[in-house]
Amino acid sequence: MMFKVKWDMEKGKKSGSGRGYISWNDDMDKALLDTFVEYYNKGDRCQNSWKSHVYTAAIKNVREKCNVEITKDNIMSRNKIFDKHHTIINGMLETSGFGWDWNKNKISIDSDSVWEAYVAISFSLSVFYCIPLR
Repeated sequence: MMFKVKWDMEKGKKSGSGRGYISWNDDMDKALLDTFVEYYNKGDRCQNSWKSHVYTAAIKNVREKCNVEITKDNIMSRNKIFDKHHTIINGMLETSGFGWDWNKNKISIDSDSVWEAYVAISFSLSVFYCIPLR
């Protein structure tokens, strides 16, 4: 998933006014998630967030592997998106008619009628129909 944002990658400064948004790509997501998994396995997670040194490690890992300037705010914002997607996908998978396709890394649906009934409740969830999730 890509998000459109303003950022001057060469100078490492935001262009225009506003906060320093960045555009996340699959490599950046992988570097961030690899860091989170490593520290999760070590028990370095608080009740609702990560310990401060995990954010420092995540910034370093994403910068080194992806050659981008990134801040703790960027990491925290991306983590909120991951949490939101996790909640939505878990809700779908707990609903009858939904499953997980491990080969395609996406949600599988028993029939179009199952999907139509689910989307009727919340149209914003329709984005998860066709996209592979990493």
